[in-house]
Amino acid sequence: MSSDPFHDRPASRPLSPKPADRRPRRRLQRAGAWTQARFAAARTGITSPDHRGLKIAGAILAVLALAIIILIAIWDWNWFRGPIGRLASAKMHREVTLVGDLKVHPFSWQPWATADNIHIKKPGWAGQGDMATVDRMAVRIRLLPLLKGDVDLPLLQFDRPTVTLLRDAQGRATWDFSNGAPQAPMKLPPIRNFVIKDGKLSVTDQVRKLSFEGTINAAEKLGERNRGFVLIGEGRFNREPFRLNVTGGPLLNIDKDRPYPFNAELRSGRTTMTAIGAVPKPFDLGSFHMNASLKGQDLADLYALTGVALPNTPPYSLRGRLEREGLLYRVKGLDGRVGASDLSGDMTVRTGGARPMLKGALKSNSLDFADLGALFGTAGRVASPEQAAIAANLRAQQRMMPDTTLAVDRIRAMDADVTYRADAIRNAPVQLQSATVRVKLDDGLLRADPLRFDLPQGQVAGFVQLNARRKLPVTNLDLRLSNARLEQLVPVLIDGGHPFAGSLVGRARLTGTGDSVHKAFASADGEVMVAIPGGEIRKAFAELLGVNVVKGLGLLLSDDKSSTPIRCGVARFDAKGGQFAASNIIFDTGPVIVNGSGVINMDTERMDMRVKGHPKKFRLVRVILPIKATGPLTAPKLGVEPGAAVAQGGVALALGTVLSPLAAILPFIDPGLAKDANCAALIGEAGQHGAPVAAVRH
Repeated sequence: MSSDPFHDRPASRPLSPKPADRRPRRRLQRAGAWTQARFAAARTGITSPDHRGLKIAGAILAVLALAIIILIAIWDWNWFRGPIGRLASAKMHREVTLVGDLKVHPFSWQPWATADNIHIKKPGWAGQGDMATVDRMAVRIRLLPLLKGDVDLPLLQFDRPTVTLLRDAQGRATWDFSNGAPQAPMKLPPIRNFVIKDGKLSVTDQVRKLSFEGTINAAEKLGERNRGFVLIGEGRFNREPFRLNVTGGPLLNIDKDRPYPFNAELRSGRTTMTAIGAVPKPFDLGSFHMNASLKGQDLADLYALTGVALPNTPPYSLRGRLEREGLLYRVKGLDGRVGASDLSGDMTVRTGGARPMLKGALKSNSLDFADLGALFGTAGRVASPEQAAIAANLRAQQRMMPDTTLAVDRIRAMDADVTYRADAIRNAPVQLQSATVRVKLDDGLLRADPLRFDLPQGQVAGFVQLNARRKLPVTNLDLRLSNARLEQLVPVLIDGGHPFAGSLVGRARLTGTGDSVHKAFASADGEVMVAIPGGEIRKAFAELLGVNVVKGLGLLLSDDKSSTPIRCGVARFDAKGGQFAASNIIFDTGPVIVNGSGVINMDTERMDMRVKGHPKKFRLVRVILPIKATGPLTAPKLGVEPGAAVAQGGVALALGTVLSPLAAILPFIDPGLAKDANCAALIGEAGQHGAPVAAVRH
């Protein structure tokens, strides 16, 4: 047998290393893999975590967090009073200081803070002192909504705030923090509990001429039935009692995506407003709507509250829907009464510009003409005590032009473009049927154009302009009377007939200076032209104008209604300094031509007119008695001039004594030498002065 161990192995068994021989190879493989991983980590900059290092780092962070928490807990938050004050001062453009303690409680899902003794200085132009002080302000905020970018305040509270506000005559306001930039409507975050305790408010507005002294309190009223939010303000507004009461839904469950309902009641002197409305997005005061009712003595009184200049009116009662969208206010469905007249329509007011802009379309189904008197300072059938006193004073002085000072500062404070239509007019001195007007106001220039009053036949149309841009307002008017009828303008006689019939045209062009209606007319320059292109007059009155007493009275007593032609009539008044003088009034009829002259003084509102008739035919018996109209415009006295009659009677007496009884009637005989007037020339001249004679329809 061979001793070779390899020959002793069977040929069929493969050679394999022993188990101990494989361990070094595995170690080498693992070592190679680890080495490759290290090289790869070195190239990428990534190292495998070290559990011991993580523990150390975590401990350090925990210590830092604990240190921060401890620091916050023991931090003196008063250190932030200066930075907060400087930040607020930069935002408000006024000096803001936090004098008292500043406390912060951050460890909550609703952290809160309080600041004591806050002072806000007046701007430099308003003088020394504080504009506002607050004994304590508290605020709480929710963290979770804040992470989404939403601000939600569970609490905002002001204890004993004292606020003094001022707007000077130049329009600078202490509550204007915009530094000249346009102000957007106030938008606040949702406030779950809004509290004002014992607030004091003082407001002086030299532009609107208003003042307010009062208190403000607001809180959530919790109880048996949660009454929700209540805000109460009371005091004196322009020396008259003022009270504001606003109630809203509960703030605790307020939803920023649901409208917030509220009720409001305001009483300011003689003005009362009640409203039911909602804010579509709570605390976004740039948008709201409400159905409101408004009552008061004069719409002009609302200027102090709203800044919108409205005309003087009789007592009113109105209702409508008020909406706000940013800088635009809308009044929809306005309806109610002003004086004895109804009023309806829509209006808008846009703010944010140099002046508020009022636009509107208003109408009255039936206008009581007397209500227009309040526009000029007199009283209608329904009047406030002040208007009634003015009217009584005018009656006592036998005047009709009020001297009430126009509020030109209000005219300068806004712009407007308003149309008005009256479908019917009642109680007018003449038979006015309807009226339309468009009023534009632009930077102190007020113009009613076109202005139109419709008669049963014919119309009065033109414009009236008040220029309040100057120190003293200047009034211009240009009105035309066209296609009117004498029988519609002259009162009906006792027996039901008309003394005149025919066409009537005219034109008035006047300019006056002054801040009242009376002053404007008392200084008026211009002319007034009235023309009668043709018509008829009862013979009885034509003879009386002669003055043919015998025949005229005979025709009246005999109930003779026969007429004679009116060939023409022209009266021209030249106005200078309020004196309206007529040097040649002509009224030409078939039997008589009448000449007249006189003066109307618009300062004293008195007239002194005289007319005298001249027969065109022989009259056996005629009394020469010129007719006079003298006295106040509101109640002129008609009469005859006795001097001529006395002289005529004296001559008759002398002739009768010296000659014979037959001679006594000679002074009463008129040869009838008067000639027809040149009507074509007269009417043509009237047309040249603006009377619309060419448009007369016969």
